[in-house]
Formats: sequence, structure tokens, C-alpha cells
Amino acid sequence: MNIHHLELFYHVARCKGVSAAARQMPYGIQQPAISAQILQLENSLGKILFHRRPFELTAEGKTLFAFVEPFFTQLPVMADLLRGGADKGLRISCPEIVQRDYLPTLIGAVRKRVPDFHFTLQSARIDEIEEHLRSGKIDLGLATSSSSKNDGIQKHELLSMPLSLLVPKKGGPKTSAEILSLDRIDLPLLTLPRGEPPVIAFQQELQRRKIEWFPMLELASLDLVAKFVAEGYGAGLVLDIPGNVLPPGVRALPLEGFPLISFHALTFGNRSPMADVFIEEAEKVIAGLR
Repeated sequence: MNIHHLELFYHVARCKGVSAAARQMPYGIQQPAISAQILQLENSLGKILFHRRPFELTAEGKTLFAFVEPFFTQLPVMADLLRGGADKGLRISCPEIVQRDYLPTLIGAVRKRVPDFHFTLQSARIDEIEEHLRSGKIDLGLATSSSSKNDGIQKHELLSMPLSLLVPKKGGPKTSAEILSLDRIDLPLLTLPRGEPPVIAFQQELQRRKIEWFPMLELASLDLVAKFVAEGYGAGLVLDIPGNVLPPGVRALPLEGFPLISFHALTFGNRSPMADVFIEEAEKVIAGLR
């Protein structure tokens, strides 16, 4: 059996489909190439390894996956062993606001504890972070997350934050209840993109209360939401983040009774010792912000 074909089969079985494997593979390969090479493997064995629609391993496929899985899952451990010990690096992904306001302090704390700590960093939102974790492209994600689905991603809660509405100080409403009690809310709503956990949670609670108020402007960051509110474009949905300073000319109105939004450290599979160190230091930094 061709070892590369076995590796492709391992990823297809792990991801439960050829198209999912093409998206989540740790290196680039197109779906047609995967399908063609899996067919070569099946032809060499004279057996079908999985049903395509819906995806399901055959008995022979289950037997082969049980055989190859330990080898491929243990490759990172062997790499660490050959390097002379546990790797002191992490591949991290998080939104820009985390990178700018919190990550430098956190990286400094980790390096005090592990002087040879090294890392790579990329900007991403929660959906991208989860996809990159499953594909093995990153080791650790930092983001707000509201999903509770059992998709293999481990979520370590670092912080729970209440939702607030930002409004102009001059002439604006005094409480969030004053806005939400209106029969028709004509104040423009400024939010992050609709797929972000804070926006989803806010809209779900509005629906529960039978209130219609949809985003007028969807902005790329909480900083932009605050800036647009200060310029008089409407009310902004934000998170009450410890240590965050509001721009001049705006005030925050707490949203009583709305769900808290959790900020997580996200990992997939076996968490490395370096990820544990990072999470421990993150908890200390957040405690200091509080």
C-alpha cells in the first residue's frame, strides 16, 4: 500500500469526507486529487473503504483506520522527541483587538516563564479559528464563542463579559430599557458582523422578548463600533471588556438580563504542555485586568 494514499485516507476518515479533508488538510491538495488517490488505494485492495453519500466507513475502512490512526496521530509527539523535548512554540490565531490590546502583555508573561517560547500569529474570527484548529494549522485560538456543538474543539473559558449598548453622551437615551421599550426602534444599530457570537446572542434575546431591531451597520471591530457611535451614527452593541477605555463622547448602557458572552482559549485534540502554560498565564493577565 502506498503510504501517501494511507495518509490521505486517514485525513478523509478523520474529517468524515473528501471535501472536508481538502479544507482541513495541513498542506494544500485539491479534492479531485484526493478522490483519485483514494480510488487507487481501494483498487489496490479490491475493497471499498467508505460510502460517499452519506459518508460512512465500511467494515474494511474501519479496520484500516484503526490501524493507521495511531501512527499519524503520534507523528507530532515523535517530532518533539526528535527535536530533543517538548516544543516551546505555539501557532496562535485571534481577532485583531486581542492582538493589539492584550496579546503583547500575555506573550511577555509567557516568555518570563518560558524564555525560549516562540510563536506564529494570524488574524481570524471564530469560524476561521475553529476550521484552522480542526485542520491542524494552528495550536491555539483566542476568541468569543457561543457554540456548544460537540465538534471536537475544547473550549477553556477565560472570561465572561456582559453586553452593553454604546450611545452618545449628549442627548442620547439614559438606559437600554428606554430603547428596548419603544414600540418601533428607529435608532440605527451598529454591530460586529452578524455571525459573531455577541451579535447572535443579542438577536436571540431580542427574539425571545419579541423585539425587532436589526443591524444597520456591520463593522469589522469593536473599536470601529465605538468610533461610529461617537460620530453620531447610532447605538453600538459592544462587550464590557475589563480594562477597555471608551472613547470621549460616548457612554455604555448595560443590557440587563442579556446573556454573558464567553471568551475562550480553544484547542483541538491533545493539548500541548505549552498551550497549558499559555492558558495559565492568560488567566493571570485577565485577573489583573479585573
